[in-house]
Amino acid sequence: MAELKTKENDQSVETFLSSIEDAQKQQDCRTLIAIMQEATGAAPRMWGESIVGFGHYHYKYASGREGDWFLTGFAPRKQNLTLYIMAGFDNYEALLSKLGKHSTGKSCLYVKRLADVDMPVLTELVVESVAHMKASNA
Repeated sequence: MAELKTKENDQSVETFLSSIEDAQKQQDCRTLIAIMQEATGAAPRMWGESIVGFGHYHYKYASGREGDWFLTGFAPRKQNLTLYIMAGFDNYEALLSKLGKHSTGKSCLYVKRLADVDMPVLTELVVESVAHMKASNA
């Protein structure tokens, strides 16, 4: 079974954020840190080279594969900000309909910039997702 490449590490979140050349994207990342740290009660940690994650949960699949992952996190990508909403989006249609400009993947929320979304709605989405993950992995 292949080992997961993206792992929590001791790289500096501040150094990573400071390396983001786009000033607006860097500010958006700092805003996300405040939201996600409040939602999880956990400090930001680097996962791999470019993901900032918060908190932990343990997963185990029917296949027997298991591991640890963050409760929520984000990655500033070239095209957009990727927010990791680990609970997925099945229970959040109402929030997503009020969020603003975005797209989704399985558990990824893609936004170009935070100015494109309703921040109280985004905050609620993160808080509810984290609460769901904590409850289902307690």
